[in-house]
Amino acid sequence: MTRSHDGKLARAIRQRLPSAALFASVLVIWELAVRILKVPNYLLPAPSVVFARIVTDWASLSQNVWVTLEAAIAGFVIGTVIAVLAAFSFLYSKTVEQAVFPWAVVIKTIPIIAIAPLLTIWLGFGMAPKIAVAAIGCVFPTLVNMNRGLAAVDQRVIDYLRVLRASPRQLLAHARIYNALPYLFSAMKITVGMAMVGAIVAEFTGANFGIGTIIVNAGYRQDATLLFSAIFLSSVATLVLYYVVLAIEKVALFWPGASVDH
Repeated sequence: MTRSHDGKLARAIRQRLPSAALFASVLVIWELAVRILKVPNYLLPAPSVVFARIVTDWASLSQNVWVTLEAAIAGFVIGTVIAVLAAFSFLYSKTVEQAVFPWAVVIKTIPIIAIAPLLTIWLGFGMAPKIAVAAIGCVFPTLVNMNRGLAAVDQRVIDYLRVLRASPRQLLAHARIYNALPYLFSAMKITVGMAMVGAIVAEFTGANFGIGTIIVNAGYRQDATLLFSAIFLSSVATLVLYYVVLAIEKVALFWPGASVDH
């Protein structure tokens, strides 16, 4: 058992090593370039300066990142639930699909930066517009993938279940949902980042708290060090969300051959 665990740990480290090495190399080259070329901090701060600023302003930065993270998570969950329910309705009613899907496409084509100010006007400067923008960004990719997963069941599986006189509910539970789950998680790994971006964009158009407000204020003050600090922490937060979804996927897709990477 211990050897198996150690083997999995070693394999995981080997898989992450190239990306970690590339990230470390970029930081080293960046640090050396700034020092050798004597680039001023207001243009391009060195990584060491950025990390020092994160430590100095940690209380404020972490608090604002958490506010944005809460909105992103709420929007991600709401958008995913709406998309899944819509996909189920499409499965049982082509009329609903024909009526709703074109509007989903229209909403997807509207830039988030254009929707965010309108939602801020309607919903105010609190969490609501951030959650709404994050949810809107999640709906379309999840809807498309979930709809495809529910419909793309192997016809031989359907025929076999019908021979066994499976009811439509049993067909859904034992074939369509299992087939759709890999597609759903494939979409979720994309939309979880889009939710974070959506929440930040909503903060650009008007918010009292959030990492987006830090980014906007740093830009107005031309504080490149604070700007890089905020961008770095928002990227870390997005990466954490991605790996949470990845961990849930590994638990949910427990059967052999369930990976969506095919």
